[in-house]
Amino acid sequence: MNRISPAELEARLRLHLLPELGPRRLQRLLSAFPDACSALSAPAAAWRSLGLPASCAEPRRSAGIRERAGAALAWLEQPHRHLLAWDDPRYPALLAELPDAPPLLFVEGDPALLETPQLAMVGSRRASRPGLDNAAAFARSLAGAGFSITSGLALGIDGAAHQGALDAGGKTVAVLGTGLQRLYPRRHLRLAEAIIAGGGALVSELPLDCAPQASNFPRRNRIISGLSLGVLVVEASPSSGSLITARLAAEQGREVYAIPGSIHHPGARGCHQLIRDGATLVESVEDVLQGLRGWQQLAPAAPPSSAGAAAAHPLLRQLLAGALSSEALAVAVDRPLAEVLAQLTELEIEGRVGNDNGLWSARIG
Repeated sequence: MNRISPAELEARLRLHLLPELGPRRLQRLLSAFPDACSALSAPAAAWRSLGLPASCAEPRRSAGIRERAGAALAWLEQPHRHLLAWDDPRYPALLAELPDAPPLLFVEGDPALLETPQLAMVGSRRASRPGLDNAAAFARSLAGAGFSITSGLALGIDGAAHQGALDAGGKTVAVLGTGLQRLYPRRHLRLAEAIIAGGGALVSELPLDCAPQASNFPRRNRIISGLSLGVLVVEASPSSGSLITARLAAEQGREVYAIPGSIHHPGARGCHQLIRDGATLVESVEDVLQGLRGWQQLAPAAPPSSAGAAAAHPLLRQLLAGALSSEALAVAVDRPLAEVLAQLTELEIEGRVGNDNGLWSARIG
């Protein structure tokens, strides 16, 4: 971050750790004082004059707050660990536009990635196999087009989107609803490590030691959408938290995309609701790129990847956008079914496609 004194950095961390001092209150507090050190040492009466309850100020000098701030300072001394504040030039500009932008962002990995064109991909934790395949395929293609894929590291669609971006040699950002020292779910520990190793980033506004709490995940969602140019909802029920992310994206002026599904599949109803409410219906990656065409042209060229090579084959280009039956694929590419089946056989022998329950999908390795 900017060159600030160790005392000022510690003061910011201590203020950030106060449980009742959220983003808006902290912004109000810091705007009223020259720096965090002054705010931290100000009398409680000065805090009350700003409309802050006395309970905000009481724990600021406690030994527990000091110890946790010290632990955060020690964490920041390790390689590839960063703290971005509002006044840091590396703080992502899109996120800074939010009225409740996080005052501090803990980042493990590459903080520069937060300023690249990003597309958020979210959806159900209990996704269907086709939904997972769609998430991975769209992430591969969008990462190959130069977008960083941003999601929440959750089970289901989130994990498939992160993995799809990695499979394409692209970059991905995981925004956590916990502290970075309390990765959740634990089943995605290796995925988190792969994200960092692949040049991506883990991000959280929460204190490093913050455990999973249900109330923190909607807060996390505003960061996912706030970092991104748009949000693609792959599969979601009407009660899914993904719809919160989509609503926040719309409020933030971001594009909202949704993939439709069967009327008999509960996981498609949330996407159908979004489409009724004005989200762009998505049948292929091109539907997403169309709305982001200007940003796509500005995005740096993606490095050569297996996804890019796959897209050169007309069948694989279709399958990268989602699994299809042989018949549907033949219609999509406007070729005779017998010719398509022959080509699929060749691609399957080469390990470039696979068939699961009658649906063909691209295999990118």
